[in-house]
Amino acid sequence: MHVRSQSRTVARAAHLRAALLALIVATLAPATANALPSYARQTGQPCASCHMGFPELTPFGRLFKLNGYTMGGGTSNLPPLAAMVQPAFTHTEKSQPAGAAPHFGPNDNLAIQQTSIFYGGAIDSDIGLGAFAQATYDSASRRIAWDNTDVRLARNTEALGSSLTYGVTINNNPSVQDVWNTTPAWSFPFTNSSLAPSPAAGTLIEGGLAQKVAGFGAYGMWDNHLYTELSLYHQLPIRAQTTFGVDATGESTLDGLAPYWRLVLNQDWDQNSLAVGTFGLTAALNPQRRSNVGTDRLTDIGLDAQYQFAGARDGVSLQASWIHESQDWNASQPLGITSNGHDTLKSFHTKVSYLYENTYGGTVGYFAMRGSNDAALYAPETISGSATGSPNSDGWVFELDYMPFNNGGPDAWPWVNMRLALQYTAYTKFNGGNDNYDGSGRSASDNNALFLLAWLTF
Repeated sequence: MHVRSQSRTVARAAHLRAALLALIVATLAPATANALPSYARQTGQPCASCHMGFPELTPFGRLFKLNGYTMGGGTSNLPPLAAMVQPAFTHTEKSQPAGAAPHFGPNDNLAIQQTSIFYGGAIDSDIGLGAFAQATYDSASRRIAWDNTDVRLARNTEALGSSLTYGVTINNNPSVQDVWNTTPAWSFPFTNSSLAPSPAAGTLIEGGLAQKVAGFGAYGMWDNHLYTELSLYHQLPIRAQTTFGVDATGESTLDGLAPYWRLVLNQDWDQNSLAVGTFGLTAALNPQRRSNVGTDRLTDIGLDAQYQFAGARDGVSLQASWIHESQDWNASQPLGITSNGHDTLKSFHTKVSYLYENTYGGTVGYFAMRGSNDAALYAPETISGSATGSPNSDGWVFELDYMPFNNGGPDAWPWVNMRLALQYTAYTKFNGGNDNYDGSGRSASDNNALFLLAWLTF
């Protein structure tokens, strides 16, 4: 990744972060008791109404999000809070001798991968104000931090004789506000192991700014056909990142504002939906927070497409995205961080899913990363490095899912949901090679990972 984390400058106590997270929840909570603890309770609908195998959104789920998470219909008076826990097991084809992460063994690791609390739903339905706000404990980093957050204010009117849903969003991760599952924040795989090796390269928009920025944007969906958005992102000060639990070790920072744009053509008919679009981000960056040596310029331009069929029994979903990143290392090359003054990086993801009775699912995904060789940016290092300076990686992801409560949970708590997943990631290339890709004798297939997950939300 280009944007690296920077070490904590302030060793905040854990109770300070916990108090801050409680303050966030208290701040978002409405003054009255009309809000609901989850979207299912708020709408009175089963999870399958909004999700084609959660968290992938259906047309109704996209409409719910565009309207500011405020649509009602349920009868619960519980507060709009939810929780998630993810017990998981990870096995890699070959062990990681130094351990998969601090406090974990070299292989066959059991972990509570993530534990999260959410504010999910309306803040004030009368004015169209709602939120998705998440705070997460990550077992690999042993860190509590704020996670994906999107607060929005939405309105409905008419324009040119057709409906127009428009609004504003404040969020902390470019593309987390998107309602299709082709942009990076919500694309497949929706979760994977944090204890398995992952390729070194990734475009900036693929999580490089997540939780380290604050963005404000305006969006509109006209006639349910044309979606447009423009958002601007600003770097959060390091003290704010530390307070929110973010590890800022060695990170590059935005210099000024970074614009993000989105354009989608959407068509829903019968039980089908089709969307094609483009998205992008451009940013000036201070490498490793050094503001006295000029700036780098990274520009990501993406193309994406999605098709869904949601039948009474069967569901089919196809997604694809392609991102081209232009990298001008005007500051990093003189500092020796990169070998080249200009590089490119191209990311491709696609997947096809089948869902039976909103309960049993199977997915096959393919991913590929291609880019310029850069010996300094992709240096040799055991497991995580590249012997050739190449960022090229590709592979397949196979997943089987069982979601017993997607159509409604048990009588005692009908809104609970659970996803049991068996996932296997198979690399055909890793950090530029197949055999001895890191210069220490490791093969790409040694990083193949079996991941067993129980994803519970309640």
